[in-house]
Amino acid sequence: MAPKKKKIFILDTNVMLHDSSCIYQFDEHDIIIPITVLEELDQFKKGNETLNYHAREILRSLDSITESGLFNGGVPIGPKKGKISIRLDQSFHKDIALSFSNTVPDHKILNIAYIVKTEQTSREVILVTKDVNLRMKAKAIGIPAEDYTTDHVKNVSLLYKGYELVEGVDEEVIQRMYADEASTELPAKKQAGLIQNQYLIIKNGRLSGLGRYEKNDNLIYRVDKKSAYGIVGRNAEQTFALDALMNDAIKLVTISGKAGTGKTLLALAAALENRKGYRQILLARPVVPLSNKDSGFLPGDIQAKLNPYMQPLFDNLGVIQNQYSEMDSKNKKIKELLDENKLVIEPLAYIRGRSLVKKYFIVDEAQNLTPHEVKTIITRAGEGTKMVFTGDIHQIDHPYLDSLSNGLSYLIEKMQGQSIYAHLNLEKGERSELAELASNIL
Repeated sequence: MAPKKKKIFILDTNVMLHDSSCIYQFDEHDIIIPITVLEELDQFKKGNETLNYHAREILRSLDSITESGLFNGGVPIGPKKGKISIRLDQSFHKDIALSFSNTVPDHKILNIAYIVKTEQTSREVILVTKDVNLRMKAKAIGIPAEDYTTDHVKNVSLLYKGYELVEGVDEEVIQRMYADEASTELPAKKQAGLIQNQYLIIKNGRLSGLGRYEKNDNLIYRVDKKSAYGIVGRNAEQTFALDALMNDAIKLVTISGKAGTGKTLLALAAALENRKGYRQILLARPVVPLSNKDSGFLPGDIQAKLNPYMQPLFDNLGVIQNQYSEMDSKNKKIKELLDENKLVIEPLAYIRGRSLVKKYFIVDEAQNLTPHEVKTIITRAGEGTKMVFTGDIHQIDHPYLDSLSNGLSYLIEKMQGQSIYAHLNLEKGERSELAELASNIL
């Protein structure tokens, strides 16, 4: 059998800013980096954001390859890997000069890809970029173009939901679950495919029960309706979510679902209910401006600029607070927590550098984070910290992320089945009949 021909991958800047280890992910194939990419990386190397971290890391990696061959034919990346080289700018090829301006960095990358393709007629040349528009331009001039898919989930429609309907269970099993022990063993034939901390809706005709599966001892633990600071689950999914959010043994929880399903509200209510077990409640969300408008365009100082992005978190807090009169102790307690800095609502960038020990940490809109950003946040968790990530994997504002590549989808796929992790996908909207109708139809 003839060996497969090695491909040539040309990498865009956004791939390296997404994953600084990307050059090690292309197996035996060769990599070309246009010099324009290095120039763009140089603009990102200063700062404390994840993009800045990736820019510095990839530049260090390239600098460690000190051989002159990096600019002349390429240098081996490592065992069983291909070569990597940096390609200097060249005059625009006559085939594309009429269509693309030679002052645009993306077009310079496109030009290099086109020239390499004309030179390497016996090998497949592929442009790898997370920019959809650049991929379309490449395909228009006959260059195969792909997204960077190393950290993509396989199939969003098959993503773990966190709960399952189990029908045809003997009545005795359900009755035992609601006895004093509050747990029961699941028949062997019903165990197939179930994983740790998976929630179950168990049915036998009209008789039903809610439970959480413990794989190690093959027991179903009954899940009762709980009140979290006055908030009660309105359906089975929300009941399951509150159970996971209020269970201190489960250190990591993800909650996905469309707008109006109660993701953030449930997480905040559970945090307030369990506040005595934690030193501080932190609520954070990434600042991703809508319609490509940077926060710098907004009037006022930095706090005034950021307030619009944090307002949804304050709105959810207001829903909980407004259940009680101003004189009620629970209403006053929320004000005290805010005044004493024990309940903090801030942009995610402000919290990344903090020591996260014994915190109840809620990250809202987590679908706008990259897999690396999610990993960075979780690895900062200290002793006694619980982390909750909420978001809608189909509602993404980040220009280079989608339902397959965002950090929330990645986290759900990788963490399922772990002993200290639970996930719930909320499907039924509970905000209002109007909100549910708009979410489903518009």
